[in-house]
Amino acid sequence: MTDNQPVKAGDVLLRIDDSDYRASLKQADAGVVSAQADIVDVGAQITAQNAKIDEAQKQMAQAQAALDFAKAEDQRNRELLAKGTATQQQAQQAASTLRQDQAALDSAQANVAAAKSQVAVLQAQTKSAEAKLDQAKASQNQASTMLSRTTVTAPVSGRATSISVANGTYAQPGQVLMMFVPDEVWVKANFKETQLDLMRPGQPVDIDIDAYPERSFHGRVDSIQAGSGTAFSLLPAENATGNFVKVVQRVPVKIVFDKAPGVLLGPGLSVVPTVKVR
Repeated sequence: MTDNQPVKAGDVLLRIDDSDYRASLKQADAGVVSAQADIVDVGAQITAQNAKIDEAQKQMAQAQAALDFAKAEDQRNRELLAKGTATQQQAQQAASTLRQDQAALDSAQANVAAAKSQVAVLQAQTKSAEAKLDQAKASQNQASTMLSRTTVTAPVSGRATSISVANGTYAQPGQVLMMFVPDEVWVKANFKETQLDLMRPGQPVDIDIDAYPERSFHGRVDSIQAGSGTAFSLLPAENATGNFVKVVQRVPVKIVFDKAPGVLLGPGLSVVPTVKVR
């Protein structure tokens, strides 16, 4: 790329060494894959835990059936003991079996509750893993954006000028590396505020350019800035009360050409526009 070189939209203006940015993108890609794997892993654990819950519930059902039978046996042995047709030992054995089956049911119920509580823990881990995935994707998008910015292309057709870099130059963030002047140019005329009364967008304009005194150009008013030039300057004027001096303000007016000028134009050239307000 050389000074004042014509370029088309999409042409590469400059490239920044992208080694570090590619490494950052690969790291971000790995973070996304890792977060996705964590979600799959937790999902598999939840599936396995649901199977454990089903097994624990079956064991609880078996324990409940055994307890119901033990209750019936204990009741029958009590009645037989009262009638004298069963021994004390048989009654005690039935009572002991009832207590054991009750303890087994309590244990099975506890196992079911513990298995279900573990599912809640895994569901919380799933939300955490999904949040990490979102964070990883955000880092991936940021890394991808940073990598894309290592190649600077022309937004529209124009000319690259005032180039201050060369191959191997170390660029600082925020450093101006070149200026770009588009082919489509316009005129910013600073009219006095007293000249704007009859001026409207669309009015024809005769444009005299000092660089081309023998040629005439025509255009039209595109827009009028909503405020004076000084109002939007870096240090706008602030007149103190009691020390006011009235100064006629200048208001920027954008003027566009009716057709391409066909000559070399750029910022800073002297232009005298004449707006036909009547």
